[in-house]
Amino acid sequence: MLKVMFEISRKSACHFIIFCAIDIILMENLPDKISVSDTSMKILFNDLLIEDVEIYVLILSSSGIAHYTNRVHGSWELWVDASKFEYASDTIEKYLLENRGNHQAAKNHEPVYHKNFSGIWAGIILLIFHVAITKGWNSRMVIQEYGSSAHHILHGELYRCVTSLMIHSDALHIISNMAGIALFGSAVCSIMGLGVGWFMILTAGIAGNLLNAVFYESSHLSIGASTAIFGAIGIITGCQSIKKMLAGQRIKALLPFGGGVALLGILGSSPHSDLMAHLFGFLSGTVFGGVYGMLVKKSSGKNIQAGFFVATIFIIVISWLHPS
Repeated sequence: MLKVMFEISRKSACHFIIFCAIDIILMENLPDKISVSDTSMKILFNDLLIEDVEIYVLILSSSGIAHYTNRVHGSWELWVDASKFEYASDTIEKYLLENRGNHQAAKNHEPVYHKNFSGIWAGIILLIFHVAITKGWNSRMVIQEYGSSAHHILHGELYRCVTSLMIHSDALHIISNMAGIALFGSAVCSIMGLGVGWFMILTAGIAGNLLNAVFYESSHLSIGASTAIFGAIGIITGCQSIKKMLAGQRIKALLPFGGGVALLGILGSSPHSDLMAHLFGFLSGTVFGGVYGMLVKKSSGKNIQAGFFVATIFIIVISWLHPS
C-alpha cells in the first residue's frame, strides 16, 4: 500500500511574522527613541534609512566620536558631539567618497518592489479546487489518480508533479496552505512580477515533487501546495542572498539564507508533513531565485510577464487534462 503523507503547515502566518521580527532584530539593533534635550549634541543627518545609520554609526564609533540615534516617524536622525561636528561630517564624507563604487553597486542590485496581493487569489483558487474535489468527486480516487506518487512519476506520469500541488486532505490542510501561498506567493510576485513570479513558484514546486519522487523511488504519495510554498520561500532566500552578495554585502547575504532555513525548520518539519518534499521545494526555489538574482537586473516588462503567466496557466491546465 502506498503511504500517504499530507503536507500540513499549521502556523504559516504567525511564523512569517516571527521571520520578519528576526530580520528587524538583526538589522535594527539600535535605540528606538532617545531624548534630544542635550545641548552638547548636534544633529548631523536626518531622514536616514536604517542601512545608512548602521554604516555611519560604525564610522563614528571607530573614530571615537560620541553620537546617538533617534527614530522619528519611520526614519532616523543621527546626532553627534557638537564640538566634533565638522570632524564627524568630514569623516563620513571621506568614507562615502572612498566607497562610492560599492554604494553604486548596492543601488544597482536593489530589488524594485511592486505591491502585489495575487497570493490571496491563488489561495482562493486552491480553496475552490478543494471544495470541488471533496464535494463533487471521490477524494480518494482523485488523490490516487493525481497525487504525487513517486512510483508513477518515475514511470512517466510527470503531470502529477503539478496536479498534486492543488489537492488537499482536509480543512486544516487547505487553510494553512492558503495562508502560506497568500503570504509567500505575494512576496515573490512583489519582487519578480505576476507572471515570472508564479511561473517560478510553480516550477519550484514541480522540481521539488520530482526530486522527492527520485529520493523515495516508490511507495510514497504526497499532496498539497506546501512544496510550492517552500519553493517560494527558497526563491526569496536565493534572490535576496545573491543580490546582497553582488552588492558586496557578504555578511548580510547570509541573513536571508539563515531566515529561510529557519522557516524550513519551523514550518516544514511539523508532524504528518512531508519534510523531504519541503526541503526539495526550498532547495529548488533557492537555486531558481539565485539564478534570477544573478541574471535579472530589473523587473520584466508587461509582455514578458504576460507570457510567463500564460505559460503557468497552460502547464496547470495541460496537467489536469492529461490522457487517462
